[in-house]
Amino acid sequence: MLNKDEGAIRAAVLAVNDGLVSNFSLVMGVAGSTASPEIVTIAGLSGLLAGAFSMAAGEYISMRSQREIYENQISKVRQSMLKNPDEGKAYLTEFYIDKGISAIEADRLSGHMVHNSNYVLDTVVLDKLGLSAGQLGSPTKAAISSFVSFIAGAIVPLLPYIIGSGSHSFIVSAILSGIALILVGGSVALLSGRSILIGSIRMLLIGSSAASVTFGIGRLIGAELIG
Repeated sequence: MLNKDEGAIRAAVLAVNDGLVSNFSLVMGVAGSTASPEIVTIAGLSGLLAGAFSMAAGEYISMRSQREIYENQISKVRQSMLKNPDEGKAYLTEFYIDKGISAIEADRLSGHMVHNSNYVLDTVVLDKLGLSAGQLGSPTKAAISSFVSFIAGAIVPLLPYIIGSGSHSFIVSAILSGIALILVGGSVALLSGRSILIGSIRMLLIGSSAASVTFGIGRLIGAELIG
């Protein structure tokens, strides 16, 4: 199981990836339909904000729901332990035996540790749910992290248009986004324990393909509108 820091890093990298790929595709699509950098900028900023708020809201709701489910399960375990201390002792005994401790020693140890209600609760929760009562994480922090990370990725294709690279904005945007796709793909592969080279190339191909498709569609729509 990932600890909170590893989970937060993974979520942040994935949010950067989502922001980069989605807004790169959007910017290329709009750029294909119009030569106006102002329109591309407005569309890109709109996509950036909409995506960031959507991801933050989704992350908050998902983590809040998960936290409430775990809190409810933890509460049930706590109430059960309070109502029937013998149940906690029996559980600890079996737990220690499963860990290789002799039955006599496990019974003696559980009889001593059962008086520590927090220890019993943490042991049961960790064994049954695979987490500690103090490792549920913060939905608010997760939402903020996703919001900021999404923007960090989504801003890359927009930078040339924001700083005003003129007629080169499209090319610079594509180059910057390609570099960012390689870096993000490598980071995801590193976190997944896979080949960084393969992860980088795969992300570049996927992101570039999505952007190419939306550019082509934008070009067709633009031609239809002009025609």
